[in-house]
Amino acid sequence: MLNLSLLQQMLVVAIALSTVTCAFIQKTKKFFPCSSCLVIYNFVVNLVVGVLFCTTFTSVDFPNSLWVSFFSFIGADTIYKALEGKLKDYSSLVSNDYIAVKKSNIISVGSDN
Repeated sequence: MLNLSLLQQMLVVAIALSTVTCAFIQKTKKFFPCSSCLVIYNFVVNLVVGVLFCTTFTSVDFPNSLWVSFFSFIGADTIYKALEGKLKDYSSLVSNDYIAVKKSNIISVGSDN
């Protein structure tokens, strides 16, 4: 099953990483003449800094740090804002003791006379 709390934690870390890498890219982009070179440079910086950032400051393992780097590259703050309020734990989805049923779908058994 999808671990939504891990995804949310990874997005929060990616937001912090994104601010650091964005500032670094803005300071160093003058060394790259073409925009396609800048995109590749941005991806490599996010990958390297992301793995180092995750292993240093968080308890995220290596495969998940690659995901954090990718989220940072594509824009973690945009993803987080789009998913904010929509992420719920699986346990909260299945822990309800009741099921909502429309009144029109209820079949009465027996007579009420």
